[in-house]
Amino acid sequence: MKIVEILRIAMLGSIVLFVLVGEIAARTLAVAPASDLYFAITLVAIVVVVMISAVRRWFVLKAEATLAVQPADAAALARCSAGYIVTYAMCEAVALFGLVLRLNGFTLSQVAPFYAIGLVLMLFFAPHRPLNEMGR
Repeated sequence: MKIVEILRIAMLGSIVLFVLVGEIAARTLAVAPASDLYFAITLVAIVVVVMISAVRRWFVLKAEATLAVQPADAAALARCSAGYIVTYAMCEAVALFGLVLRLNGFTLSQVAPFYAIGLVLMLFFAPHRPLNEMGR
């Protein structure tokens, strides 16, 4: 799980880089960007957030339940790690949608929710050890 935590920290840092790159490379357009693009990407981001819940339920929670009973189960540990990595990749995707919108001419205030949601979800889904490994 240490590798998962290191990966999570690196991905949190990349979200900060998305914001910086978006602000450095942002361009202002003579005409306003198409609102259809914003709504389409918002819809995709909502679907990704729902998928995060499903991935966590299918991979992480089931694997953690198994690890609570059998802490040496290598397959459950692999499923748990994979579930966390996929979860973090999806959180990162939400933040990346913000960068894509910013590079297409949307303002920082319009794309900030994408950055914030990706960051908050990644912080919220921190890896943790099953209960019996923490001595409870």
